[in-house]
Amino acid sequence: MTPSAPTARRSNTLSSSLGLGEKLFASSDERKLAKAIDSGLAEVEAGLLEQMSFTDDLADVTSRYLLDAGGKRIRPVLTLLTAQLGSGNNKSVILAAEAIEITHLASLYHDDVMDEAQVRRGVPSAQTVWGNSVAILTGDLLFARASKIISSLGERAISIQAETFERLCLGQLHETIGPRPGDDPIQHYLQVLADKTGSLIATAGRVGVLFSDAPQEYIEPVVQFGEKIGVAFQLIDDVIDLAPQVDVTGKTPGTDLRAGVATLPLLYLRRLAETDRDAAALLKRIDDDITTAFYADGDSDSAELTAAIAELRDHEVTRQTLEDAHRWAGDAIAALAPLPDGPVKMALTRFAGTIVDRSH
Repeated sequence: MTPSAPTARRSNTLSSSLGLGEKLFASSDERKLAKAIDSGLAEVEAGLLEQMSFTDDLADVTSRYLLDAGGKRIRPVLTLLTAQLGSGNNKSVILAAEAIEITHLASLYHDDVMDEAQVRRGVPSAQTVWGNSVAILTGDLLFARASKIISSLGERAISIQAETFERLCLGQLHETIGPRPGDDPIQHYLQVLADKTGSLIATAGRVGVLFSDAPQEYIEPVVQFGEKIGVAFQLIDDVIDLAPQVDVTGKTPGTDLRAGVATLPLLYLRRLAETDRDAAALLKRIDDDITTAFYADGDSDSAELTAAIAELRDHEVTRQTLEDAHRWAGDAIAALAPLPDGPVKMALTRFAGTIVDRSH
């Protein structure tokens, strides 16, 4: 029997997608902006259901599996938001937003295979349901569908999509291979985050400006905002990964560490361990417990490892990671300086704040 898609848990308003409370939209211009985004997002949502339908029965189910699992639709919302710097929602903007979200969804199928993830958006990951091959091919199908949509928007759109796809692949490749001899592991990691996350968020904002015929000088500030806020987003995820509230995060504390995935707190700990005896001792405990878990058929729920992760959560390296996330978010806000004052700039600024507040 073919598994059915999980029940949809979508966010369909600007406030829920960007984490902004309705009380923040007090003026008539702000309410007008929120209404435009919500209206556009409803169009995008309907378009996604149509674009991700396949005549093949299996592909039709697997392709919509993660779409129906939920998600905040942050990327299409950013496309719609930056489009308000120009003519606002139009057919090209809506199609671009759909293509961006489908590209993001496609990358999740591939990422979960590469990372051997068991859960995505609160449901079993696609490869745990159908196997690696089906998950990979589903991601390929979605990349193809996104490219088909983009091709209808012209040569420049095709070039932007290709450049973004290249960076997504390079980011995953560099994450898989790891830093080469002579590379700074921390700088290598930050570049991976910029490629895997920042690039697509930047593209989401860029196409909103482009296809709404907004002034071209707004493109670079929006791109820089997206690049930097993408890194901040992932650094906060590194902190959240260590959080003890399973019911809040949906994951066991230290899920990434248990899977052998490097995060910035661990990279900082490795660097500190070169000169600090206590840091070296904590690092050895984590490495030893992960290695033991690997040879114990993946049983990474030992009390020793859980205790070490709790210690890492309270360590200065995790506080440093949080400070880094705030700095990246601050730089993202600073990049918006050339944009005109108004509800769009204010919404982007508030969005940056909600990114770093997720760890509280």
